[in-house]
Amino acid sequence: MEILLATFTTLFSVVNPFGAMPVFLTLTEDDTPSHRAQIGLRACIYMVGVLSVSFFAGQYVLNFFGINIHHLRIAGGILLMRSAFDLLTPGGNRAKVSEATLEESMHKEDISFTPLAMPMLSGPGSMAVCIGLFTEKLTYLDMGLIFFGFVLVAAAAYIILMSSLRLTRFLGRPGMAALARIMGFLTLAIGVNFLATAIKALFQE
Repeated sequence: MEILLATFTTLFSVVNPFGAMPVFLTLTEDDTPSHRAQIGLRACIYMVGVLSVSFFAGQYVLNFFGINIHHLRIAGGILLMRSAFDLLTPGGNRAKVSEATLEESMHKEDISFTPLAMPMLSGPGSMAVCIGLFTEKLTYLDMGLIFFGFVLVAAAAYIILMSSLRLTRFLGRPGMAALARIMGFLTLAIGVNFLATAIKALFQE
């Protein structure tokens, strides 16, 4: 249960489905509720796939390029801290997709994989977290629980995306800004933890 809770809480704040709500609403404003639900479901399934590939195959990719896992955790910690500062800084909450990408996506038939699944829900930060979760000490049960944590995060993201219109109306701009700062603070703490534990492990080695 500790592994499951740690996976869910860590990934949920990094994935930050609340940040994907404006893009999701913009790109699906002309769609029917059923079509919007299909897009959200496919995006969350794709997200589970991306996170799972990062978790199970990421370590082998690092070994192929000769990259130490602690070096990746340091890089991931810096990346998470940078994303957190963007959320915490007033007016600095930059979108994960550019205006040109958003404009191009409005003419796509299927936006579930890009830009929704990547990079909105499963971006470089969440992928780095998933790779960092893998260790040789994990049992098959631990891996199954971590994968189940991915599924829970995807389920939570789907519920939030489906409720995005009501949440946006209820919270308003001040509420969304406050929510972004809360998620940014949690992401910053995770980034600091990644950085500190990796540096400590390197010194011990």
